[in-house]
Amino acid sequence: MPIPYFYQQNVPTTGAFILNEETSKHCIQVLRMKVGEPLQLTDGKGSLHTATIAREDKRHCEVHIQTSSFEEKQGRIVSIGISLLKNANRLEWFLEKATELGISEIIPLLCQRTEKQQFRQDRMNNILIAAMLQSRQVWLPVLHPPTPVAQVIANSSYPQKLIAHCEEADKQTIPSMELEKNVQILIGPEGDFSPLEIGLALQQGYLPTSLGNTRLRTETAGVVAATLLINN
Repeated sequence: MPIPYFYQQNVPTTGAFILNEETSKHCIQVLRMKVGEPLQLTDGKGSLHTATIAREDKRHCEVHIQTSSFEEKQGRIVSIGISLLKNANRLEWFLEKATELGISEIIPLLCQRTEKQQFRQDRMNNILIAAMLQSRQVWLPVLHPPTPVAQVIANSSYPQKLIAHCEEADKQTIPSMELEKNVQILIGPEGDFSPLEIGLALQQGYLPTSLGNTRLRTETAGVVAATLLINN
């Protein structure tokens, strides 16, 4: 059975550490862990700590850090800007899967055709944390607050920038590209990006990109893009 794995901020590299109330409750009340049992902690920024239970307390469980290590971010740095969706469950599904795949940055976009603009940052962050822990990673994607797509386009500093849209145009497929180390791709809402938004992106050096021969839902397009960019 794998060692229990938790997210905790500001973990020291040695000595004693008090787990937050949520993690303490999960360790002691849910998993019924006892003194001396091991667990692992990550801060979502590359650090991994192995610790043992030193004091059983369902609110303020104390652990002793045994070993600490740091893992550099592996592979390509991929940023996805993706429109908010009318059905929040679909966006949550995307966030979970993108995290499991190893996405580095997620920017919820406000586009001209975005239908829903409510966004619960705390809930979305918790989805990312759960997916990171489930896949036993040590890097948590950076999740930005909802941002107008024009602002993202204007401020992007990525050396390679892609936009997936449904308008007729000459488009490259991701497998046919020579990908940079750092890449950003934009995915539009159910009604696609507007011609104005596409034009702005092209003016700022975004390359029109095809994700296949069929028209994909926004969240599906996001997962396809993430898979192709991380694995090619």
